[in-house]
Amino acid sequence: MRTQVLIIGAGPSGLLLGQLLHKAGVANLIVERQTGDYVLGRIRAGVLEQTTVDLLDEAGVGTRMHAEGLVHHGFELMFDGQRHHIDLSRLTGGKSVMVYGQTEVTRDLMEARAAVGEQTLYSASDVELFGFDGDQPGARCTVDGERITILCDYIAGCDGYHGVSRASVPASAIKTHEKVYPFGWLGVLSDTPPVSHELIYGRHERGFTLCSMRSPTRSRYYLQVPLSEQVGDWSDERFWNELRARMDPEAAAALVTGPSLEKSIAPLRSFVAEPMRFGRLFLAGDAAHIVPPTGAKGLNLAASDVRYLSQAFIEHYREKSEAGIEHYSARCLSRIWKAERFSWWFTSLMHNLPNEPEIDAKLHRAELDYLVGSDAAKAAMAENYVGLPV
Repeated sequence: MRTQVLIIGAGPSGLLLGQLLHKAGVANLIVERQTGDYVLGRIRAGVLEQTTVDLLDEAGVGTRMHAEGLVHHGFELMFDGQRHHIDLSRLTGGKSVMVYGQTEVTRDLMEARAAVGEQTLYSASDVELFGFDGDQPGARCTVDGERITILCDYIAGCDGYHGVSRASVPASAIKTHEKVYPFGWLGVLSDTPPVSHELIYGRHERGFTLCSMRSPTRSRYYLQVPLSEQVGDWSDERFWNELRARMDPEAAAALVTGPSLEKSIAPLRSFVAEPMRFGRLFLAGDAAHIVPPTGAKGLNLAASDVRYLSQAFIEHYREKSEAGIEHYSARCLSRIWKAERFSWWFTSLMHNLPNEPEIDAKLHRAELDYLVGSDAAKAAMAENYVGLPV
């Protein structure tokens, strides 16, 4: 088999790259180690920056997003039993974010790819990349019991933190940076109306909370918990009681509870691998970087990587220019490190650290006071939250 761009991974970044390349007439093939149903079953966040919304529109998959997504012009910070509104639109000159689940983004991209007849090889095992440090890159994998070889011009590694793409790079050629946080997020998805029409980020002496939603009838809630906690120890009743205990009185009174549809504990980490290009292999999305979910930058960073990478490939094939390819890594990393900084700052501000000295708690409290009392501080936060320019 042969194609121009071989994409490893059929998550939202790989599918979005494939769709953008298809629209530009660049041949591409996606290889995915999981089944399509497994990919769609992954529960992820869904706060989209305007630049991500625009890119999905450019890819031709924005119709359902605009019909069903929820435009948010602000969010709320909750501490000391009170909520404080962060007016994103006022502070950023009219910008907003879109709440639309990553699962739905993936579904839209899958359906669009199927509609145009582009090929995705699901359940591909034993994927092996080769030749990306030379002129003839490719991959070998097993599909339906048959070992196949795929030759290509370039490989796009969109297969996540645990994927084969980054693992295929020689250790001497890549540098990684990582910070692991000493807590996790216990998340519950439920078919209950959201407690608020906007997201609520809460700092409480018992731990961080996030009140989010997927639709007007489906809610997503999170609690900060120690990494030692087990999902099986958290009944629905225990979760709702703990969430209510960390809320302000108005939110606690408005909370509607119900059976959980999904419950899981996710660890938090900051991670960056650099550079993001190795000859003819390019990393994108979670294969190159992870952010803690505070601030919802993961999917949006992946989308900005895909924007730069699709532009680079299209420029190469249309104009025979290597400029986009040569500058891909530097362009991505400039935006990535800014998003990593914001996610680290917001996470540190809103969470309680184990055995945190009293002075640190006092400093965080003072910073929250300053933040909600200063338009300049709120504007800086809002600028980062809606997404820095690409």
